[in-house]
Amino acid sequence: MEYFNIFVKSIFIDNMIFAFFLGMCSYLAVSKTVKTSLGLGVAVTFVLLITVPVNFLLDKYILQPGALAWVSPSLADVDLSFLSLILFIAVIAAIVQMVEMIVEKFSPSLYNALGIFLPLIAVNCAVLGGSLFMQQRGYANIGEATCFALGSGSGWLLAIVGIAAIREKLRYSAIPPALKGVGITFIITGLMGIAFMSFMGIKL
Repeated sequence: MEYFNIFVKSIFIDNMIFAFFLGMCSYLAVSKTVKTSLGLGVAVTFVLLITVPVNFLLDKYILQPGALAWVSPSLADVDLSFLSLILFIAVIAAIVQMVEMIVEKFSPSLYNALGIFLPLIAVNCAVLGGSLFMQQRGYANIGEATCFALGSGSGWLLAIVGIAAIREKLRYSAIPPALKGVGITFIITGLMGIAFMSFMGIKL
């Protein structure tokens, strides 16, 4: 039940886009069509699903104060937490490189459509934010960390596909010239964020 609560909460209540506005650059730039948004959303979810559990193990067995006691009792006083940020980023960069190669091999059209934004997943603050939130919240085990990663990725995917579907419909709408493009997207994102705030009343 706890796993389900973490999963649902990370999708609707702690949504990366609507609650924390993380990953906005890719969210705004790629969300012009549902196809490319779906591809990027799946890629981000996949990266989160791998990097958060890996970083959980890295944090628990290497980075936390006293985490190296399993290696030797003499290392029980070692604190490597100051390396968290750089090691988290290194793991994310490695996984993103792997995802980029997989997408290029199996879906060249999606690879070309995503363009520069596929390698930029490495600097997508939603991906790094997933690992930092995992560390901050102190999940008890790798199962909880994995549920959080899947929920966070699914929430980001839901947000970018939702805004892409709306933007496709907006092409046929009479929008004031000053608001076309990113302007109306910001307004709709704000309204969607307010709508998602209604889930904060759910007690899990």
